[in-house]
Amino acid sequence: MKKKILASFLSVSAILTTASVAHADQDLSPLPKIADEWRFEVTPYLWGSGVTSSLFYNDRYLNTATLSTSNVLGDLKSGGMITAEAHYGKWGIFGDLVSATLQTTGNSNVSVKPPSLGGAVVPVNVADKVTLQQNIITGAATYTVLSNQNIYLDGLLGARGIMATATVSADLSAFGYSRGVVDSKSVSTLDPIVGFKGRYRIADSTWYIPFYADIGGGGGTTNMTWQGVLGVGKTFEKWVDVSLAYRTLYYDMNGDGLLQKTTFKGPQIAATFKF
Repeated sequence: MKKKILASFLSVSAILTTASVAHADQDLSPLPKIADEWRFEVTPYLWGSGVTSSLFYNDRYLNTATLSTSNVLGDLKSGGMITAEAHYGKWGIFGDLVSATLQTTGNSNVSVKPPSLGGAVVPVNVADKVTLQQNIITGAATYTVLSNQNIYLDGLLGARGIMATATVSADLSAFGYSRGVVDSKSVSTLDPIVGFKGRYRIADSTWYIPFYADIGGGGGTTNMTWQGVLGVGKTFEKWVDVSLAYRTLYYDMNGDGLLQKTTFKGPQIAATFKF
C-alpha cells in the first residue's frame, strides 16, 4: 500500500511538473505570504492509517488489536478526509475532518450443549458483522509567530473531538431456526489542544517540509491525545501543491472508554488548493 501511495505521489508530481515547465521556479514560493486580505486553503487527502488499539466493550477488556493499512482499507466502506484554512493577516482558523466507516464480517461453526437437551451437542452456525463508525474533528484558531523566506510557523489553540460507534450483530442458526442479536456502544469526547504547524522551505526552492504537532486532553473520557505530521511537498503553481507525509494520532481514554491507548499511523498523500 505504501508503494502504491508513493507511486501515485510521483505520478502526480510528474504530470504537474510537465504542465508547469514554462513557469520559472524562482517566481514560486511554497510559503504563505502574510497580507491584510483573506486567503484560503482546501486540502483533500488520503490517509492510509493502520490502527493499534486496546479495545474495551461494556466495561470489559477485549483485546489489543492491530490492523495494518491494507486491513483498514480492505474493510473501509465509506469515508472522507479534508482540511481547510482561512487567514487574514497573522490570524486564522483551521479545521480537519477524518470520517470513516469500517465493516468486517465472519462466519463460524460452534458446538453448544443446551441443558434442556440433556447435554447433547448441537452444532450452531454463527454469522457476525462488526461495524465501526468514526469521526475525528479538529478545529483551532491560529496565529503566525514566524514568517521569513525559509520558514512559516503558526501557533494554534483549539479542540479535537472524536465520535465512535461500535456495532456487533450476530445471527445464530441451528436446525432451520435462527435468532439475531445486535449490540452497540458509542463514545464521544472533546479535548482542548495546543500546538503548531507550518512549512520549511528547502534551499530556496519550490520544495518544502510540512510539519504539524499538537497535544491535549482532559476533556470527557480522554487522559491524553497528541498528533504529529512530517513529510515533503512541492508547489507547482501559486494555486496548488502536493505533499506526501507520515501522520500519527494517539488517544488514551480513561475509565470505560471504547478506545484505550489507540494509535492511528500511516502515510498520507494530499493536494492543497489555494485561493
